[in-house]
Amino acid sequence: MQELSAESRADFERGLTLAYEAGSGVLASGGNAVDAVCAAVEQLENHPLFNAGHGAALTADGRAELDSSVMDGATGLAGAIAASKHAKNPVFLARSVMQRSAHLLLVDPSADLVASWDLETVSPDYFVTGARLEQLARIRALEVPAARHGTVGAVARDSRGSIAAATSTGGMANQHEGRVGDSPIIGAGTYARDGLAAVSCTGEGEAFIRGVVAYDIAARMRYLGSGLGEAVTTTVETELTAKGASGGLVAVDSDGRVVVAHNSPTMFAAFANENGIVMLT
Repeated sequence: MQELSAESRADFERGLTLAYEAGSGVLASGGNAVDAVCAAVEQLENHPLFNAGHGAALTADGRAELDSSVMDGATGLAGAIAASKHAKNPVFLARSVMQRSAHLLLVDPSADLVASWDLETVSPDYFVTGARLEQLARIRALEVPAARHGTVGAVARDSRGSIAAATSTGGMANQHEGRVGDSPIIGAGTYARDGLAAVSCTGEGEAFIRGVVAYDIAARMRYLGSGLGEAVTTTVETELTAKGASGGLVAVDSDGRVVVAHNSPTMFAAFANENGIVMLT
């Protein structure tokens, strides 16, 4: 990834701060982990710098096809959507699939369905920005494509000890229309189970799907007794680095320990420790 200018870095940090404050505000008021991760991701979907919602990466035909998922560690329920084009905030649509339907994953959900669940609809043009059109043009002009993936996500532990994860993305810039990565695939890009961990991933989606990365971390904790840090390190090494793939993730365990890990050059994240907010940019 290219070095960010000071102005760009500051813009990313402002966006991360808004997301962190939205999620932590929900938790501080006694809200649950699902509401917290959705509130955090909503802020990132609304911010044009991040690859989700308004400002998402564009497909080869210049459109935005949005993927998102939510998983509740307390109930084991999850909801996901792929190739969404009408919901302003895909994360809320994924949550509605979980809470208001008998299904887990819906592809290309209609505007009528979005509206019937009292979610805000927008024109598909809402998601397309000038910066993303310029990015698409640059990638098309390159003989060897540059790094072009990105995702937003959040994990949280609430006052009851329950955990949740949410992930949202526009996918890979210049991807074939209809391509779906790991973000809406439970166990690959998103996973949460009380007593273990909540995980949200970003990176080369196909590798995360093949390695079932989010679940692999939880499985190492459940069956091998690994701590969160050890499980994350081992999974990243065996399922990504050893296979020539890049990416990263944020995770929290049932005790509230947070792990941020990546083998890509850069990953942005915000979380809190005993010293206050930690910003990684």
